[in-house]
Amino acid sequence: MSTDPVAAPGRFTHAGTTGAHAAGGVGYDNVADDYMLRRQLRRGTAGPVLLIGLGVGYVVAGDYAGWNFGIGHAGWGGMLIAVGLMGLMYTAMCLALAEMASIIPTAGGGYGFARRAMGPWGGFLTGTAVLLEFVLAPAAVVTFISAYVDSLFGISGPLVYAVFYIAFIGLHLYGVSQVLKLMFGIAIVAVIGLLAFSIGMIPHFDVSNLIDIAPTNAVGASSFLPFGIVGVWAALPYAMWFFLAVEGVPLASEEARNPVRDIPKGLIGGVLVLLTLAALLLTLGPGGSGASTLQDSDNPLIDAMEAANDGTTWLSQFVNVIGLVGLVSSFFTITYAYSRQTFALSRAGYLPKVLSLTNGRKTPFLALIVPGVIGFILSLTSSGDLLILISVFGATVSYILMMISHIVLRIREPHLHRPYRTPGGMHTSGIALVLAVAALAAGFMVDPSVVLYAAAAYAVMIAHFAFYSRHHLVAKAPEEEFAALEEAESELDNR
Repeated sequence: MSTDPVAAPGRFTHAGTTGAHAAGGVGYDNVADDYMLRRQLRRGTAGPVLLIGLGVGYVVAGDYAGWNFGIGHAGWGGMLIAVGLMGLMYTAMCLALAEMASIIPTAGGGYGFARRAMGPWGGFLTGTAVLLEFVLAPAAVVTFISAYVDSLFGISGPLVYAVFYIAFIGLHLYGVSQVLKLMFGIAIVAVIGLLAFSIGMIPHFDVSNLIDIAPTNAVGASSFLPFGIVGVWAALPYAMWFFLAVEGVPLASEEARNPVRDIPKGLIGGVLVLLTLAALLLTLGPGGSGASTLQDSDNPLIDAMEAANDGTTWLSQFVNVIGLVGLVSSFFTITYAYSRQTFALSRAGYLPKVLSLTNGRKTPFLALIVPGVIGFILSLTSSGDLLILISVFGATVSYILMMISHIVLRIREPHLHRPYRTPGGMHTSGIALVLAVAALAAGFMVDPSVVLYAAAAYAVMIAHFAFYSRHHLVAKAPEEEFAALEEAESELDNR
C-alpha cells in the first residue's frame, strides 16, 4: 500500500487541525513528507513457526505463576470450569482475530480492526485497552520473576525489577530479527520446563488432592466447588492468565513474511499449545500436591513439587530455574507487544507522534522506553495478583470491542475479501463476546477498587483523545488509509 494519504471527499483534510468531521469528529494534521519513512518497521522477519512461538511466549509466564490464585477463589472444581470457559473464549476469539488479521495486516492489531469496523473512536478505545493490558502485564510478571530470583539467589524487589526492565528493553532496542529468534528459543525452553514438571507430578497424582479445600457456606458449595457457584465467576480473571496476551500475535503483522497467511497460523497454533499446557498444569499440579497448597503461592509449580516430594529435589530445582526462563519469556515478548501497540497508535496520531519514531534498526525506541518506565513504576507496588486484575480489565474491554468489530464487519461488509474465514462466523465471535463480558464483570467482583482505578486510568486516556488527539490524527497511517479507501470506494459505488 502506498504511504501517500488517500483523501476521501468530506472525510480527510490536510489543512492542519481545523477540520473536524461528522464521521467520528476527527481532524488530520499536516505531517512532513518523511513522516512514514521515520516510522518503518523491519518487514519479512517472522514466519508461522516464530509467530506460534511468539503467541506461546506472550502467555507462558501465566503457566508458571498467577493462575493458581483462582483456586483460592473457586477451589479446583470452580477453577476447572473457569478455565474451560476462558479456553473456549480465547479459542473463539483467536479464530475471529485470524479473519480480521487477514483483512487488515497492520501493526495496530485489534486497534486496526476496530478502526475499520467502528471508526476512530472504536479504534482508540480498543487500542488503549490493549495498551493498558500490555503495559500492566509485564509489571505483574516481573513481581513473579522477583519471587523466583529470591528463591534461587535471595534477591528480590525493586533492584530485580529494574535489572529486568533495563536488560530486556535494551535487547529489544538491538533489533527485531534477533529478538524474535531469541524469544522463540526462550519460549521453547519454558515449555520444556512445563513438560518436565508435568511428568514429574504424574507419580504423585491423587484425585483426592484436587478437592482438599473444605467447603464454605456459599450457595452451591461442595467439595468440588468449595466456594460455591459464585467462586467460578471470581476465578475467571485468573483462568485468563493461562491465555492472556496470545491475542497480541497480530501486532507482528508488519514484521511477518506473509501476514495474510502466517498471522492466522500463529494465532491458532499458539492457542492450541496453550490449551494443552493449561490442561496438564491444572490437572497435575493440584492433583499431585493438593489444591490448598497452591491457592496462595507466588511460586506454585515449585511449591507443588516440594509438597509432593516432601522437600527439594533435582527436578524441582531444574523447574525452578526453567520457571525463571518462562517468566522471562512472557516479560520479553509482552514488552515487544506494548511497543508495537504504542507505535501503531502513535504513528496514527492517537498518542503523541514522537513515540512512533524508529531508530536505525527500525525499532520504535521510545515506544519501548516510555511504557517500560510506567510499568516499572507500577511494579514497585509488588502486588502481582492486583496487577493481574488491572491487566485483565484492559484485556476484557479490548476483547469485547474486537468481537463487536468482527460482527460489525460481517454485517456491514459481507462481501469483503477474507483470505481466512472464521469457522462459525458471527456465532463464534458472539460466544467470545458473551464470555468476555462475563470476565469483565468478574474483575469488578474480585476487587472493585482495583478495577475502578484501572477504569479511571482508561478514562484519562479517553479524555486525551476527546479533547486533543482526535483533532490531530495522521492520514498517512495505514489504518487511516484503509478507512479512506473504504469510504472512497463506498462513495463511488453509490454514484
